[in-house]
Amino acid sequence: MAINTEKNVYTVLFAVVMVIIVGSVLAFLASALSGKIKENERFEKQQNILYAMGVHENEGEGSVNFIPTDRVEDEFSKFITQQLVINGGGISEDNEAFLIDLKKEMAAAKNGAKPRLPVFIGEKEGKKFYILPMYGKGLWDAIWGFISLNEDMVVQGVYFDHKAETPGLGANIKMRYFMDDFIGESILDGERYAGIAVAKGNNDPVNQIKDDNEVDALAGATITGNGVSAMIRESVNLYRNYLETIRKQ
Repeated sequence: MAINTEKNVYTVLFAVVMVIIVGSVLAFLASALSGKIKENERFEKQQNILYAMGVHENEGEGSVNFIPTDRVEDEFSKFITQQLVINGGGISEDNEAFLIDLKKEMAAAKNGAKPRLPVFIGEKEGKKFYILPMYGKGLWDAIWGFISLNEDMVVQGVYFDHKAETPGLGANIKMRYFMDDFIGESILDGERYAGIAVAKGNNDPVNQIKDDNEVDALAGATITGNGVSAMIRESVNLYRNYLETIRKQ
């Protein structure tokens, strides 16, 4: 007996079968690739942390060039000398602190819980770097990154990324020319942890002034820039007590 493919019931059954098949295939692929996905996420975080402390393969004034994935674990072990976790006032070592999800920890802090805050201490050319993760909100979705400080609270480097900012506008927070502007800026205004503002009217487009807690804004990306400013300020304030101990060393 021939099947009447024009009936609605056939269409529904066909759709259900296809959903089951496609869903099963996707579930299998997700399971099979989960290890590789986690490995890539680990490599990416290590690349980002190293980039913030100035360990990368940039040349001239061109693009952002990370340490390649086939070398990043060795370089991470070489330059990151300690991974710490601040938890409820105590500090402990954790060799996988870079896997902590800061988004979840910041949400916990807003709900009154004690967050687990990772800190990465690096050493390069006789200098010590304190690298902090950051998380915030841009125009459309999440923004995040890392900021590297010395013992005087002067920025040694940053790395920013985003989920869905506008290409050519807010998405430019991850462009090298923008990130480089933060180098040499202080997060302190006197004794106050002011962070660094992305300001439209700072009258310093080439960023020669390093004691104003400001960098020049991106054209057409005011809300994203405000998000970066808030992200730095809020993330740094989470670490304020720890940063005070660094300044007193």
